[in-house]
Amino acid sequence: MRFLKLILVMTVLVMLAACAPSKFKTYNGPEVTRIFVYKERREMFLMHNDTILKKYNFDLGFAPEGDKKIEGDGKTPEGNYTIDRRNPNSRFHLSIGIDYPNAEDRLEAFLLGEKPGGDIFIHGRGPEIKNPRSDWTWGCIAVTDKEMEDIYAMVPNGTPITILP
Repeated sequence: MRFLKLILVMTVLVMLAACAPSKFKTYNGPEVTRIFVYKERREMFLMHNDTILKKYNFDLGFAPEGDKKIEGDGKTPEGNYTIDRRNPNSRFHLSIGIDYPNAEDRLEAFLLGEKPGGDIFIHGRGPEIKNPRSDWTWGCIAVTDKEMEDIYAMVPNGTPITILP
């Protein structure tokens, strides 16, 4: 009898786990061919050629105006980059990496006698950030966790991203 109860409990637990929502979605729509980020307007567009697939509002770094120059300045870089990595275990739910710093960014920081920084991502909020004040990151682009699930599914590595003032 005890064995049957154990089997029943395990079966119920497995069934409940199978029903739990996953943060990993699938996307079968048109390919995202480019991302445009407009920092001042706080608008990000996922594009398929000239067609807008999705639009998102976001938060930026704690010092949002201007181009990122050095590590720790709280700014989000401006320019042309590429999505180059994914972090399914991000502390901010999910994240996709931007290939900052590029050669120009490294040279600019070197000429200032500083380090350019790095680890710039598009990411969610994660469990620690429930109701953030605006512009709370260290230079990343932050959306809601639900939005990040869509972006993570839609945007492959290698996607160009243009970040404008």
